[in-house]
Amino acid sequence: MGYENGSTVTEFILVGFSGDWQLQTSFFVTFSLIYGATVVGNILIIVTVAANSTLHSPMYFLLGNLSFLDMCLSTVTTPKMIRDLLAEHKGISVWGCMAQMFFMHLFGGAEMTLLIVMAFDRYVAICKPLHYRIIMNHRLLNIFIILSWTIGFIHTMSQMVLTVNLPFCGHNIVNNIFCDLPLVIKLACIETNTLELFVIADSGLLSFICFILLLISYTVILVTVKHKSPGRLSKALSTLSAHIIVVTLFFGPCIFIYAWPFGRFASSKVLAVFYTVITPLLNPIIYTLRNQEMQKAMRKLWIKQVNFV
Repeated sequence: MGYENGSTVTEFILVGFSGDWQLQTSFFVTFSLIYGATVVGNILIIVTVAANSTLHSPMYFLLGNLSFLDMCLSTVTTPKMIRDLLAEHKGISVWGCMAQMFFMHLFGGAEMTLLIVMAFDRYVAICKPLHYRIIMNHRLLNIFIILSWTIGFIHTMSQMVLTVNLPFCGHNIVNNIFCDLPLVIKLACIETNTLELFVIADSGLLSFICFILLLISYTVILVTVKHKSPGRLSKALSTLSAHIIVVTLFFGPCIFIYAWPFGRFASSKVLAVFYTVITPLLNPIIYTLRNQEMQKAMRKLWIKQVNFV
């Protein structure tokens, strides 16, 4: 379904996964199970952190906020994608598309900032353990959370304010499973080179710089531990490995999609699925499977609920 040149576009058509009905059905079942597991897993982490007094520490407070952002990020795109798998008409209104992009970059920008805060938390915990509780106090944690949401809001508004009033006419096919800035901008009826460069600077370059800074910070932590207390190096490696995996899974697709947003990576459905569907599920799995304290708290919560019932 398309529009003739000159007519105003009122909706976009999302080109999802192509294939026969059987393949679409298998995708529907798979992504439905993944999304359900994502919601349940992240809610379980949030409830466990809130209900267990032994987990009322800065690290778990930040982990609970990360789980909330992961769940929100997945919810922005995944339910619509799942519905479209069994729908003949895969349309989304222009304003629905704008809302999807707004919230995706809001939660994405906030999570990007939160991952940097979590790296700082690990630095203080490993390199300055005696001052950890003094430095990572409740006031600073609240400031960090407010800062992450503020940066996320500024990040998304700086791009959406330039996108929302773009004229769209003629082509209305978005070659992806959800609306995203690089692909939607290309459909505008006017020249968008300046806006394309802004997206590269705002999303792509920012993702790349944050990723490099995080890797440098983890390296500094490991080098510091090696020099000050070689015996604690294995424990530091075990703690940081989960963070490094999460950071790589989050920033990897972002860098490919937004650092080269107007090339072939922007329309890569595999990267899109990994970023919005797979990563929000892997985060709770990585943190719970590698964290004995979290596992113990979850078992205690489960036993308490069983006894109550």
